[in-house]
Amino acid sequence: MPKVLIIYYSRSGTTETMAEDIASAMKKEGMDVDLRKVEDVDAGDLMNYDGIIMGSPTYYGTMAAEMKKLIDETVEYHGKLDGKMGAAFATAAVSGFETTVFSILEAMLVHGMIIQGNPAGCHYGAVTVSEAPLADNDWCSNFSKRAADLVKLVTR
Repeated sequence: MPKVLIIYYSRSGTTETMAEDIASAMKKEGMDVDLRKVEDVDAGDLMNYDGIIMGSPTYYGTMAAEMKKLIDETVEYHGKLDGKMGAAFATAAVSGFETTVFSILEAMLVHGMIIQGNPAGCHYGAVTVSEAPLADNDWCSNFSKRAADLVKLVTR
């Protein structure tokens, strides 16, 4: 069974709720899922998973410093994430979530991870604005299904 790590940072709880929705949907797709707060993850932990999904609130158009710190620590493992599935999600009070998702995906691409866009709806990753994770639950389900399908492809 493919293993997926969902890492998130959440100050208000919105990103955590979104991470939980994604984890639940990934489990329904047959994934072995670990859901962890970013402060509970060591960069070396990422080597043990087939897929890595990262989520962050948006701060000035980019990810939280806590998430960036973890990504910076992955430099020690450069090249070892090559071929793993990567995906990102973000929350925002008003806007900026696309640049937040991009900043996470850029690091994943540098590592050689495989990411997938979506031609319908949220093109880059699941996002929500303000306190609306329930309204965006369909986006989380669709995002999770597509991510699970990609993990299955890269682990064949």
